[in-house]
Amino acid sequence: MEHSTQETRLPARGAPGEHGSRTPGIPAQRTPEPVENGVTGHRAHLSDHETGLPLPKRPVFDDVEDERRHRKQRLAAAMRLFGKFGYAEGISGHLSVRDPEYPDRFWVNPFGRSFAMVRVADLICVDPDGKVVEGDGLVNPSAFVIHYHIHEQRPEVEAVAHGHTTYARALGVAGRLLEPVDQEAAAFHGDQVLFDRYDGPAVDYDMGRTIAEHLGGNRALLLSHHGLITVGGSIDEAAHWYFTYESSAQVQVLASQAGGVNAMTADEARKAKDGFGNPHLGWFSFQPLWEEIIAEQPDLLEE
Repeated sequence: MEHSTQETRLPARGAPGEHGSRTPGIPAQRTPEPVENGVTGHRAHLSDHETGLPLPKRPVFDDVEDERRHRKQRLAAAMRLFGKFGYAEGISGHLSVRDPEYPDRFWVNPFGRSFAMVRVADLICVDPDGKVVEGDGLVNPSAFVIHYHIHEQRPEVEAVAHGHTTYARALGVAGRLLEPVDQEAAAFHGDQVLFDRYDGPAVDYDMGRTIAEHLGGNRALLLSHHGLITVGGSIDEAAHWYFTYESSAQVQVLASQAGGVNAMTADEARKAKDGFGNPHLGWFSFQPLWEEIIAEQPDLLEE
């Protein structure tokens, strides 16, 4: 069973004698409230969350099967979004989510299945030996060696997204990380790393370990001459970071062509990251996309 709670405190309506007199049709004047979590005045009451936004809480599950279904549904939805956004590159690219009951296993797309066609029923579960223990299909060797080591080295990471998208690859070719060109890009300020060597396709077990080690505690890893990896505390979050990195890379490339990049200062980037880089906000930012894709492509939920 899923539980999800949200508390949104709406502005109190002015009443005669409260916060001063009130003229009919004109809201009563409110005395600005103290600064709270960086949000001043009448906006501070909207949320106790550190972003100042009325964010709902992530669902909590009583039953592991319900949680597994939830994770698999969001994983399939993220893959459909990859397909919708044109993020496919032949057989390349894979997304995974950790199994809630067996944390050394993960669910991933089967090798050769189009992102645009993946259903919950198509997902496969892979164990630490690279064997498919649930579902029908083959595991991409690259998916196993990369995702296994990241999940193994980062127990707090629930999901991993990897693709070979155009603008991330363009930055990788240039050997440039994402700059804080705007507040979305600032989500990766001090939270990304470049893997600037190429040892061939990532199908070797030790290479997967090296990639995971190079990722370290960062949110994103840009693989020179290869692609992009993002991670998160949920598949919702990991996918959102991927979408944001790719679109921010596009802005950076276009800005460079338009005359140069006027990036934020380090202080501005830190302030922007406090909001746009918030993990819970990253999770929430995926929810409108989830609603959109299941409305457009409900067959993805087939089990």
